[in-house]
Amino acid sequence: MPEHTPQHQHQHQHPHDHSRHNGEAPSEPPAGDQAFWDSRYRESDRIWSGNPNAALVREVAGLAPGRALDLGCGEGADAVWLARRGWRVTGTDISEVALERAAAHAAEAGVADRVDLRRHDLTESFPAGEFDLVSACFLHNYGDFPRARVLRTAAAAVAPGGILLVVGHGGWATWQEDETHPEIDFPTPGEVLAQLELAEGAWEVLRLEEYVREQTAPDGRAGTRADNTVKVRRLP
Repeated sequence: MPEHTPQHQHQHQHPHDHSRHNGEAPSEPPAGDQAFWDSRYRESDRIWSGNPNAALVREVAGLAPGRALDLGCGEGADAVWLARRGWRVTGTDISEVALERAAAHAAEAGVADRVDLRRHDLTESFPAGEFDLVSACFLHNYGDFPRARVLRTAAAAVAPGGILLVVGHGGWATWQEDETHPEIDFPTPGEVLAQLELAEGAWEVLRLEEYVREQTAPDGRAGTRADNTVKVRRLP
């Protein structure tokens, strides 16, 4: 998966967040369960806000467009935002319903010719090729979803000179602090960097930080949540 929530495996792996999502964790879907996420999307006409992830906008706005891979593209907000800025985008998701909505979003935005949507269960398959930007926004662990392994595969798909952007939650939102979901892991930026197992001397760390942002609870209450960003560049 825009701003997403804890994983959809989605590959939403989207836990995307936020602007699209209320931040609540769905009830323990097994990793790789397409039927679960198709059903989840069918619960409403739109799951996410339709706006791109703020962290993606912040970190990518100044980059020259090239080939981008959006892991967990959901309903396509990040992919469309990138395509409007000249990127050629491959978007992946485990849900066919999500991909259908992403295709409609791209068509409405007039960028369908720059957005290639493909269904992948990232626990089993991964898009071929190299990319100038690989984005994994709010791709969190649910059950036995092998997030660290998927992110290492994502790093391997970055072309020389390209960027890997990993954005994630640093913990539960303030109104969720009494919840217990031990199956969901919120690694620190340093832990994410270590999990990537990047070859020494082959990468440059551009950003490694955690920050707190305001987020509105489903019932309208104001709250906050810690997020983090890992941005690395493969050296030419």
